[in-house]
Amino acid sequence: MPATPSLRQQLRHLVRQRRQLLSPALQQQAANALAKQLSGNALLANKQHIAVYLANDGELDTFPLIQALWQLNKTVYLPVLHPVVAGYLLFVRYNSETLLYPNKFGIPEPLPQCHQLIPVNQLDIIFTPLVAFDEHGNRLGMGGGFYDRTLSQLPPDSHCRVIGLAHSCQQVDAVPVEAWDIPLKQIITPGKNFDFC
Repeated sequence: MPATPSLRQQLRHLVRQRRQLLSPALQQQAANALAKQLSGNALLANKQHIAVYLANDGELDTFPLIQALWQLNKTVYLPVLHPVVAGYLLFVRYNSETLLYPNKFGIPEPLPQCHQLIPVNQLDIIFTPLVAFDEHGNRLGMGGGFYDRTLSQLPPDSHCRVIGLAHSCQQVDAVPVEAWDIPLKQIITPGKNFDFC
């Protein structure tokens, strides 16, 4: 579907409202179902370095997933706004003792300390948030382009698997796409695994 800024904004507004209307009980149920589904998934079997986001604005809560990854002895990383190159993300190691500070959007993130950073192409999996997705793996984000710019650094033959996480109510008939949008090969909801390979 061809994109226009107003069409993308309307869709973003509509789907953000949908997920914000989910009750705390439904949010918790979805978060637990996602963690359970992924912790027993062969997808994680030989993967060590895994980037996950912290939920914001009604996004699918990843904290139960993060705890499950820690129990599996995986190394977890969080996205951090790049302090020097605007519009890009860095990935910083995250454990139960990591201190978090709100960024300019109010999202908690660790300090970007050099010894805790990992280059994006060394990650095995990047779990990304999204606002809306369609049956072709097209992803509509919040509009800042942070993930699109950062993921464009991955070489075409990268071993890193980029997987979107979403509530099922975030699926739409068609996402209006722009030239810079990077479709996802996989999107996981609490009840379904969409594989677009």
